[in-house]
Amino acid sequence: MGKIIVSEFVTLDGVMEAPGGEPGHPHTGWVFDFIGDEQIKYKLDETLEAESLLIGRVTYESFAGAWPERAGGFADKMNAMPKHVVSTTLRNPDWNNTSVISRDVVENIRQLKQREGGPIVVAGSRMVVHTLMEHDLVDEYRLMIFPVVLGSGRRLFPETQTKTTLRLVNSRSFSSGVVVHTYHPTSRVEPGWSEERLEREIGSVRG
Repeated sequence: MGKIIVSEFVTLDGVMEAPGGEPGHPHTGWVFDFIGDEQIKYKLDETLEAESLLIGRVTYESFAGAWPERAGGFADKMNAMPKHVVSTTLRNPDWNNTSVISRDVVENIRQLKQREGGPIVVAGSRMVVHTLMEHDLVDEYRLMIFPVVLGSGRRLFPETQTKTTLRLVNSRSFSSGVVVHTYHPTSRVEPGWSEERLEREIGSVRG
């Protein structure tokens, strides 16, 4: 069974919008002040380990406009791996190995998880992420947190009356000041993960 991993760039105030130069935000491209070789390698390793990509139409158009013209390990994997795009408007996608999920989104994603044998990575795609959250389909959050506060912009976690509890299972910091926190929803705690073991694991991360 595939594991859905939501992997996002976010600011300290939770903004995920326009990290890489996308139009429409006054501080677009906010990641570029904090780029380092360690982070690039981290994202490369994550991409190479992924079985497939699950994204929304806007993110698809951004990626499809950039990666097909590039070469190298990261671009080669992005171009070759299966891409599943959630959209009711996308027709006949040109990017190699792309399929469209246009209806029965939740059920199709559940079936995708059953079929895939490796990680299904979700990047960007805010509305897709919100749907996954709503239906308890996220197995892991990897949040690359940048030391900047934008004060405005679309945020990763939506306004809701529902409380969600996550468990920190890993943490990594880079010389740029960027950190990656990895969380599992409490409903995704693996069998055998007692409270004692969780405390030990979290203690080793903090220590």
